[in-house]
Amino acid sequence: MVPEDLRYGKDHEWVKDEGNGRVRVGITQFAQQELGDVVFVELPETETTVEKDDGFAVVESVKAVSDIYAPVAGTIVEANTDLEANPELINEDPFGKGWIAVISMSDKNQLDELMTAEDYRSQIGED
Repeated sequence: MVPEDLRYGKDHEWVKDEGNGRVRVGITQFAQQELGDVVFVELPETETTVEKDDGFAVVESVKAVSDIYAPVAGTIVEANTDLEANPELINEDPFGKGWIAVISMSDKNQLDELMTAEDYRSQIGED
């Protein structure tokens, strides 16, 4: 499942344009399936500045510990604190309640550099 209305980072992040230069970020269905059952999420601190491709969160599953990389540069303006008590939301609803953070982009044109749904499906071998 690859929603058409999102953009995608090379490290399996999804990006939803929230308007006003802000994007909501999470990991894709493909990524959470690869990780397995998520048991812990280390969220980013709000007001933290991130560069594109910087690790900004950590997801721990029964299989692995994985850094989550910023698909755009900017400032973390919100983190999904629901994940602290319910990290399994990433498995249950990766494109909805399992979001990780909202980033205020330093440059709105960064969205154009991300993959479309079609490009991402190609990357993961999904038709």
